[in-house]
Amino acid sequence: MKRSQMSDVSGGRSTAAFWLMLATALVGYHLALIFSGLVPNLVSRPLHMAFTLPFVLMLGNKTCWGVFSGTVMAALGIAASLWVAINHDRLGDQYGFLEGNLQIAIAITLLVVTLEAARRAIGWPLPLVAAAALLYGLLGQHIPGQFGHSGTPVASFLGTLTIAEGGIWGSLTGVSVSVVAIFVIFGAVLNAGEAGQGFMNVAGAAAGRLKGGGAKVSVISSALFGSISGSASANVASTGAITLPAMTKLGYPKRLAAAVEAVASSGGQIMPPLMGAGAFVMVELTGVPYTSIMAAAVLPAILYFFAVWVGINAYATRFDLRQVDEADQPKRRDVIITSLFFLVPFSVLLWAMFGAGFTPQYAAALAILAGALLLFLNADLELRPAQIAERFQGAVINAAKQVSMIASIILCASIIIGVLAITGLGVKITSLILEGSAGLLWPSLLLTALACLLLGMEVPTTAAYVICVSVAGPALGQLGLEPLQAHLFVFWFALLSTITPPVCGAVFIASGMIGENWLKVALTAMALGVGLYLIPLGMIANPDILRLAENPVSALIAMLRLALGLALVSYGLISARKVVKTAVLVAGGLAVIFSGLYV
Repeated sequence: MKRSQMSDVSGGRSTAAFWLMLATALVGYHLALIFSGLVPNLVSRPLHMAFTLPFVLMLGNKTCWGVFSGTVMAALGIAASLWVAINHDRLGDQYGFLEGNLQIAIAITLLVVTLEAARRAIGWPLPLVAAAALLYGLLGQHIPGQFGHSGTPVASFLGTLTIAEGGIWGSLTGVSVSVVAIFVIFGAVLNAGEAGQGFMNVAGAAAGRLKGGGAKVSVISSALFGSISGSASANVASTGAITLPAMTKLGYPKRLAAAVEAVASSGGQIMPPLMGAGAFVMVELTGVPYTSIMAAAVLPAILYFFAVWVGINAYATRFDLRQVDEADQPKRRDVIITSLFFLVPFSVLLWAMFGAGFTPQYAAALAILAGALLLFLNADLELRPAQIAERFQGAVINAAKQVSMIASIILCASIIIGVLAITGLGVKITSLILEGSAGLLWPSLLLTALACLLLGMEVPTTAAYVICVSVAGPALGQLGLEPLQAHLFVFWFALLSTITPPVCGAVFIASGMIGENWLKVALTAMALGVGLYLIPLGMIANPDILRLAENPVSALIAMLRLALGLALVSYGLISARKVVKTAVLVAGGLAVIFSGLYV
């Protein structure tokens, strides 16, 4: 081997070792926070940002300018974050008012780095919204009429966003530090081992023999996988790599196969426990305990997958969809063994939360330890040192990447929330919604749903939910909705853009993987995923469905009423005969209306 080649190999190894050490430190830091007791917010949250910046700004750059600018931005951001953490005692006495040019420079650095980190993580839309919010905060006093504000001193405005707990170090960032990061690490640990194969095997054993079994395996596996990944795109890319070729092999139409995977994977973001990090943000914004949010969210999520299941049955009748071949179905031994790789950590998680009464983050930390122990074994119950090392490396690297991406989104969204609070813009938008809907609930819901859909086309679900609920949530509350009703309604509609044109991320990925026109896939996905459009309305008309913990009988009755309407609508949309389609759609609509009037 030539000297230059040897140098490249050595450099590649040292770079990989650097990222592995940094990822291990990030994971170790967030786990240590769980067991270390109280740490000041102006210490834990800036350190959280400092750990995540290199993965967002430096990792994956392919151009010299990208590497250079990313390194400089990361260095400046880390230095500014560490300065805040080191000086947290003194900053607490300033009450968000900057003193001196150095502090102004640090504030500007933190804001610019936050915007750039979000841009590199998810693109331009969210940073542009945040930048517009900053401009409004700085110059809004010059806007005439009710949407102007009285003005805030620059030192106070920038300081509240950067050296106090009212902006990028606010409560949303606290959720990212203490809860979201831990559950993301939990998901990464499970995915590094045999848990993903366990999901596929359980799904294959449960549904492979049924008519349309290939599609139903996709639904079950995506529901299980999505419960820990919480990302529609990640879900499509992982489970779709197995289910899409399997459905194609069975002769399923390509548009249907891709639509099934996109719709099923989108359901992962509404399926407890993760819900795409939305559940933990909801805890902070509503004050409702995490366990109560899980209980409220589980029946609507089941209804969603039920509607998809009915739609697949309707398509199975139209296209004579085959079951999975017996030779391709998992063996009983494989199902039992691989299922333990996710059942054991999940059992630890549920016991710790509901049995021992630990906090969700402490319970997740214990589940991470259980999942890490299972990384030592493979599906054949063998110990292979090279495989073990590869799994642990993959777990910490993937965890660090995902924690960093979510952190960049939440930090950027926190700027918007901070500006809304400082300027009072949120109250003004709430008044506008109430005026535009004439103080009526359903027109307000329609305006909110439209805003969620438009914003969700450009930013990730969690960020769209946070922004929409910050401005529309108070209006919905004034119109009589309970906090959890309003938040779940907004969260579900923020997810619409995963399957709704013109921007439908899950559809784009699935159609690209199978080689089908994305618009055909999107139209099929909208029919299959009709529950995503109707169930949020059902939550409003039937609030009992969210009260599983308080009144399980009423919740189950409400679910059955909605299930009837959803089944009729889903079958009616997909039925081949026009007469049947029309009759069943009308019946389904009447069932939904009757359900709402009954309440």
